[in-house]
Amino acid sequence: MNKSVLTLLDEKAVEYIAIGAAVLGTGGGGDPHIGKLMAIEAIQKHGPVRVVSPKDLNDEDLIVPLSMIGAPTVMNEKIPALTQMTKPLELIEKELGREITALMPIEVGGGNSLIPVIAAAERGIPVLDADAMGRAFPESQMVTFYLDGMDPNPITMADERGNGVLLHAVDGVWEERIARAITIQMGGSASICDYPATGAQIKQSAIPHTLSLAYEIGKTLFESKERKQHPIESLLKQLNGYALFHGKASDIRRRMEGGFTRGEASFEGTGEHKGRTMKLFFQNEFLLATEEGASLAVTPDLISLLDQDTGMPITTENLKYGARVTAVGFPCDPKWRTPQGLNTVGPKYFGYDVPYIPIEELTSTKKGADL
Repeated sequence: MNKSVLTLLDEKAVEYIAIGAAVLGTGGGGDPHIGKLMAIEAIQKHGPVRVVSPKDLNDEDLIVPLSMIGAPTVMNEKIPALTQMTKPLELIEKELGREITALMPIEVGGGNSLIPVIAAAERGIPVLDADAMGRAFPESQMVTFYLDGMDPNPITMADERGNGVLLHAVDGVWEERIARAITIQMGGSASICDYPATGAQIKQSAIPHTLSLAYEIGKTLFESKERKQHPIESLLKQLNGYALFHGKASDIRRRMEGGFTRGEASFEGTGEHKGRTMKLFFQNEFLLATEEGASLAVTPDLISLLDQDTGMPITTENLKYGARVTAVGFPCDPKWRTPQGLNTVGPKYFGYDVPYIPIEELTSTKKGADL
């Protein structure tokens, strides 16, 4: 698709990104509504936030990801404090002895796409048009920086009470274990900075222009509604995606476990899928979609739920009984289809006893859903 590259984030851009990032976030990344409200408030107070492209970075620039870690259901009830956004930055600058050039989202998913905007507006520094997933994943090591062997340290965290933590971990896997345990003690949700990177490292490892992509997705959904076009059809054309299943939520089982929102949801088919059933399995994000035990889409490819009428994305914590949805799927970034990528985020890692088959192959073997 032809993407326009963002240069400035104003209130309208934040509206679009919140929706687009929720699509790319595959049900996770935090509630986009909360991130949107906080980002808009910050922009109203401090003005629009400048956006920089990876290619415009100097090799020695310091770029720091800022995000929330924990279960999305907790963030719905415990809104982050502004000091929670800025304290990890202060800790990391003190530890490294230098100032941050720009902030970036660690994932282009839900509210986490906009968390850096809040702190960037407060600090008066730009946000990078890139992330390290191209979607959302539930664990800290599930980033392209980890695939490229980058050091996650120093790692800094904060909660809404003013507690701050400085952490050094031997690798991204140990970061996840320790940071997750700290997050649970912080009430199930915390802010975190990890994988501080140079401009040179960003150019090698980050997935570029994903904020611009989220912006374009949100714009498509809003404009389709205004033009009375079918929003899901427009979105699938834009992203080379696939409609997997039409149905209504008939059973949702969510539980808090190990600092994650885990569970599964069942859907009864509607329209052409009447009489059929789909199951969605999730750990913060939607990771596996099946019909009668056969895979429809498998992590690391993207699975999103869209409202049948509006095309608006539905996150795992906001999915409700009776919701009428279309499940859609998109190919993931090629970095996740490498052997190391699949070891890190493939179905076997999450305990699903199914092989990874690219969504293009799965959809070519069965009739896709018509819109």
